[in-house]
Amino acid sequence: MSHLAEAISIRNTPFKNRIIKGAMSEALANDAGQPGQLHLGLYEAWAKGGLGCAITGNVMVDFRAKNEPGVVVIESERDLVQLKQWAEIGKKHGMVQLIQLSHPGRQCPKGLNKETVAPSAVPFSPMLATTFGTPRELLEEEILDIIQRFATSAQICEKAGFEGVQLHGAHGYLISQFLSPLTNKRQDQWGGSIENRMRFLLEIYKAVRAVTSDKFIISVKLNSADFQRGGITEDEVIAVFKAIDTAGIDLIEISGGTYEAPAMAGARADKRKISTIAREAYFLDFAEQIRQQVKCHLMVTGGFRTVEGMNAALDSGACDFIGIARPLAVETDLTNRLIAGEDVRYAVDKIKTGIPMVDKMAIMEIIWYAAQFKEIARGKRPNPKLSPLKVFFKYAKGNITAMIKGRVNSRRSA
Repeated sequence: MSHLAEAISIRNTPFKNRIIKGAMSEALANDAGQPGQLHLGLYEAWAKGGLGCAITGNVMVDFRAKNEPGVVVIESERDLVQLKQWAEIGKKHGMVQLIQLSHPGRQCPKGLNKETVAPSAVPFSPMLATTFGTPRELLEEEILDIIQRFATSAQICEKAGFEGVQLHGAHGYLISQFLSPLTNKRQDQWGGSIENRMRFLLEIYKAVRAVTSDKFIISVKLNSADFQRGGITEDEVIAVFKAIDTAGIDLIEISGGTYEAPAMAGARADKRKISTIAREAYFLDFAEQIRQQVKCHLMVTGGFRTVEGMNAALDSGACDFIGIARPLAVETDLTNRLIAGEDVRYAVDKIKTGIPMVDKMAIMEIIWYAAQFKEIARGKRPNPKLSPLKVFFKYAKGNITAMIKGRVNSRRSA
């Protein structure tokens, strides 16, 4: 039998197979950050396609810190009814759902929020500085508030009926910013040594665990590397994995990169070793290495395209789950087909607009797929040939509108 079809349990919650949908931005919420019928339609399509588990796109823990328009925000029980409906979709079809909780820190487009905050006031590289502003350094009390916000959001997710959460500690978001010496220049207990830089992540985990039940799954997404000169070292990465494993984390998803070095989008695929390319997954070599260091479940996302490659990864013991993201944006029934022995039908290439500045940011690897999600959510078929340029201009128009609304609202509240 295919390893992909094997069942497994975490905290007595059964996963009917080893395929997990990796987090991808849906951009389907309203201006108030509320989920709605479009989320239900999208996740039901994936559930009907046989997924064992779905990790949602970024869900913000603070309305003042959104990474993009259309993102869901959970900071109170305001939307508990809608969240319960969303959670019920998974239960109806036997699909575990983990809400990905996140704070973007500095990684927010200019004008979307009143300000951006981060461990330290480190500007972006010149290429991205036109889009992302220099953040303000967080105060101690603000750090403690954000930790509690993660806990509050997780508690609401459990009350709504979700099986667990994933803490987003990768891709240059706030937890990742604390971990990296490139973005964390602090000299207090939250910066300096790797022990101090990982404190933010560990305190969030402890806070979430303290307010949720023993059956609630807590996962984390971590970078195997920043892929930037002067970033977190391999020894430091291993120390973080070992520390969060010792703390009691249930599942670690292995990824890598930031907006400035988007390895998670396959941007560094051409620089991988031939042996690694043949094995498909971007981060499988690191997974094999870290497997010897931790006891928790591991998930590898990025690059898997064949049943043979996925089964080989599971058979090697390097990971317990196969994460699939982009192919599910154009093949909602992919899970059932993989378990039946069929490979990915659309090996989607890097999405390019032809505008160098935009393409280097890898932003299209988010918004092109979000456009597909909107079609699926409305009951339509995804379009693998959708024009990236058309999608980008529509996204840019939406961002400008959101920024104008934000400025008008801030003037009214002043």
